[in-house]
Amino acid sequence: MLHSRKLLAAALSALLIGAVPARAETPPDTFIQAWAIDDIISLDPAEIFEFTAAEIAGNTYERLIGYDPNDVSNIFGVIAESWQVAPDGKSISFTIREGRTFASGNPITAEDVVFSLVRAVKLDKSPAFILTQFGLNADNVEEMVVQTGDYSFDFKMDNAYAPTLVLYCLTSTVASVVDKKLAMEHEANGDFGYEWLKTAYAGSGPFTIREWRANEAVVLERNENFSGDKPAMARVIYRHIPEGATQRLLLEQGDIDIARDLGPTEIDALSSNPDIVIESGVKGAIYYLGLNQKNEYLSKPQVRQAMKYLIDYQAIADTIMKGTVQVHQAFLPKGFLGALEDTPFSLDVEKAKALLAEAGVPDGFTVTMDTRNTPDITGIAQAIQQTMAQAGIKLELIPGDGQQTLTKYRARNHDIYIGRWGPDYQDPHTNADTFARNPDNSDEAASKPLAWRNAWDIPEMTAEADAAVLEPDAGKRAEMYLALQRQHQEVSPFVIMFQEIEVIGRRKNVQGFVIGPSFDSNNYAGVTK
Repeated sequence: MLHSRKLLAAALSALLIGAVPARAETPPDTFIQAWAIDDIISLDPAEIFEFTAAEIAGNTYERLIGYDPNDVSNIFGVIAESWQVAPDGKSISFTIREGRTFASGNPITAEDVVFSLVRAVKLDKSPAFILTQFGLNADNVEEMVVQTGDYSFDFKMDNAYAPTLVLYCLTSTVASVVDKKLAMEHEANGDFGYEWLKTAYAGSGPFTIREWRANEAVVLERNENFSGDKPAMARVIYRHIPEGATQRLLLEQGDIDIARDLGPTEIDALSSNPDIVIESGVKGAIYYLGLNQKNEYLSKPQVRQAMKYLIDYQAIADTIMKGTVQVHQAFLPKGFLGALEDTPFSLDVEKAKALLAEAGVPDGFTVTMDTRNTPDITGIAQAIQQTMAQAGIKLELIPGDGQQTLTKYRARNHDIYIGRWGPDYQDPHTNADTFARNPDNSDEAASKPLAWRNAWDIPEMTAEADAAVLEPDAGKRAEMYLALQRQHQEVSPFVIMFQEIEVIGRRKNVQGFVIGPSFDSNNYAGVTK
């Protein structure tokens, strides 16, 4: 057994570093993806708040609730069998499916679900706000999330929120169900197993996490104790290959099964290859600039608006990002309740110059922009740098990998950050909560949404966003979000530019990869060759 594991490790290493000759196809039981995975910071679902790790969690952990990626309004139980909303709307009683197990072999019970939710709130990492927005905190969570039986528990809230909002939040990564017994076996200093789970695994999904090598690879293995249909693939490998041209070459050679970061040039070239299939799907992710209000220039309202007229949105969409984005300028993506599809901004240098003169900076100014060093983000940044210069704004680009730029942004130590934001769940509050809500703008704030990261103090808009989550009528809720987005376009320090279209190239013999609407809903449990 030890000998066979050593052979497997050697074979995996050869696949990862490309130390084997080009082959006609990858191993029949191994699914290999090429992707830029340098944004991974942690593999603990209570902390995961990045694109790559969230997708990995979506394929390795299970949640209480799931939804159909082809119809997100179709919500169903995964670990939860059923639920009942209380008459006053302030609590939901859940019943857990019996007979399911974690990858460890431990049974999944209500105790594990309660532990997972309480753990996420008490650890209070970046995604904890998805749960704490319902009135939960470290002091009261054990009274708000209460086990009522071996396979039942109550989720209590401080207000009667729209039930779909609550259920969608329980489809998010932070609501992943963790194996309590296994996690607590690795607890240190009351950390709920956090230090261990940052690089380890304690879930029940179709795959387990075997290994993460930072900026190199992630290796998953089939969960032989999975309660659903077991995957055909024995293992899944993510290879960190950020360059689209390299991904194209590896895909053509058959060294990988799927390429995830293809640019327009690569997509065009591969479209005529009979061995390759190009697939796409509209995602909820949006590309934007965050303008830090601690900067003396960016804090001027006219400067914020001027910058929205100094981007050639359509040209970037048609060339640099051809086929991978569509112009979109509101914080709710198309497909969400109340999404605003108006695009009032286009490149207008003269209008921008007039706004800068009104702000008292007619000759422009110099600022920095933190830029993840992937081809798409770098390309967008350079195009913006050129058009901003036409009005005298000098952008100094500061490149870094995903982890570096995110860490700096989350500490609000940037001037401008160019980023990509994906909804955490399929309710409009997910983006309103981060782009249009900031309950505490102090440096020591507990909640740190994007508005906080950019030091934008908005008590009135925060109150409007809070009111929308309590509106039970869907039509009225939609109108509230439309009004909020129109106001946001006129005053916010966010330059919202595009909505993502995810494009993948796959080998023709590979079937069953699902491009979901959210960054954590891509699924490969059904992949076959």
